[in-house]
Amino acid sequence: MGAAARRPCTVVVCRGCCCGDARKHPGYDHAWQLERLRAAAVASDGAFQVRTTDCLGPCDQANVMVVQPSAAGRRAGGRATWVGFAMDDDCTEEILDWAAAGGPGVAEPPVTLELQFIRPPREARARGRG
Repeated sequence: MGAAARRPCTVVVCRGCCCGDARKHPGYDHAWQLERLRAAAVASDGAFQVRTTDCLGPCDQANVMVVQPSAAGRRAGGRATWVGFAMDDDCTEEILDWAAAGGPGVAEPPVTLELQFIRPPREARARGRG
């Protein structure tokens, strides 16, 4: 149980085929966004971490990030929260503030960020089958 019991909130940043792609989203500084996220994680003294992944799936809603709860957040009922269209500076800052405050299960997300919450791909597919 050791490390898992202490796991911090994690922001997973998609950097696959569409997210982070200057050809799909010209004029947005994707490198700055990732640098900003990583720098804030370091400055948080372990309150949250940032990692990247190849492709999260909902490419039509790029850039996509997933805010995963910490171990404490999960014990409190928090679940991974998917954020779509995460490309402006305000959205990036709201994600950082929420993660630093503890993320899902620990802190309430900013109301404006909730407007960008999206369904995880498997939930969207499951709804289409029913």
